[in-house]
Amino acid sequence: MPRRNRHDGSNDRPNLVTANDPADRLRSRIYEGVVMHQRLRPVRHAFRYRVFSLMLDLDELTDIAQTSRLLRIERPGILSFRARDHGARDGSPLKPWAEAQFAVAGIDGIARIELLCFPRLWGFVFNPLSVYFAYDAAGTLLGMLYEVKNTFGGQHAYVLPADADKRGTDGRIRHSVDKSFYVSPFIDMAAAYNFVVEPPGETLALIIRETDRDGVFFTASQTGRRRPLTDRRLAACLARNLAMTFKVIGGIHVEALRLWLKGAPYHPKAAGHIDG
Repeated sequence: MPRRNRHDGSNDRPNLVTANDPADRLRSRIYEGVVMHQRLRPVRHAFRYRVFSLMLDLDELTDIAQTSRLLRIERPGILSFRARDHGARDGSPLKPWAEAQFAVAGIDGIARIELLCFPRLWGFVFNPLSVYFAYDAAGTLLGMLYEVKNTFGGQHAYVLPADADKRGTDGRIRHSVDKSFYVSPFIDMAAAYNFVVEPPGETLALIIRETDRDGVFFTASQTGRRRPLTDRRLAACLARNLAMTFKVIGGIHVEALRLWLKGAPYHPKAAGHIDG
């Protein structure tokens, strides 16, 4: 397939810090921040909660396993990361899987892939959205893979380029794609996603606006600030978010109940809807 035009995003690549701590030599990092959901119609509803996410360079997983005592890679622990929570969901390496998804979309020349996701806490995790960022050898952001999950065990990937024409004057990347995966019984399938993403650096900003023929009806966002991937910082994040996984998955069901009580229309999964 033809190669796509690429914006020189070398300034989007996070700066590395030189220090004695092995974690400071990693590109992988933490983002501490807030997730917000807001429904505008047919009933108004909003909630927000504090989170922390990992941004993992998929080439650094072995290094992280060797340097971090708190974040366990493919091992049980209070904080852990397992490949089987993403990608093919079979525990196979994530970088080849992601490269194959990008290749199908005509995005090639990838040297490095970073994954934004929640870690496992106490052995459990639910990632409504994980995002893969693909870079070339010069640090140019080539494309993004939005890995969407629902609470029924399904998963779907939307793969989109980060070409210059996808960037606004503010440097943020804008993607629009028709919804093709059943997520919530309180959101109709006749909708589209509009992603607005600030290339991750010192800060993280990810906004999703869901639209139908009448305009925007739902907005979700995750914002955060970069922190080093150290055991000390992980421990601080854990202390502030001891029940984050249960807050995420429990919050989805509690908010669904509140929507039902408010009379939000119910859209059951129909035959033919993608659910994995």
